[in-house]
Amino acid sequence: MEPTRDYPLFGGAFSATLPPGAIDISDLRPVPDNQEVFCHRMTDQSLIVELLELQAHVVGEAAARYHFEDVGGVQEARAVQVEAVQPIPLENLALRCCCEEAWVLSGKQQVAKENQQP
Repeated sequence: MEPTRDYPLFGGAFSATLPPGAIDISDLRPVPDNQEVFCHRMTDQSLIVELLELQAHVVGEAAARYHFEDVGGVQEARAVQVEAVQPIPLENLALRCCCEEAWVLSGKQQVAKENQQP
């Protein structure tokens, strides 16, 4: 089995550990500058890392949910399901000098792929 690998994101600003079989979609088609998109060669699963604009009217856990649901709306998702929202301890962040809080949201969105009907 192929091992996981660290992959630089956004020109090396930070990195992510990707599962075996992950393919960088930007090698296949254009991807917006604010996204890093990966798919798995054997499944229908995708991983999208997206840089989002600060929305001052929502904070904390609500901000994580807001952005996840907003992306689902823009993508015309058939289903948007939040599974968990958890704070990231600041001592675990490389940017702790300039972050007051950080959150990770796990969820699922059912989105039609390019050229497919929703």
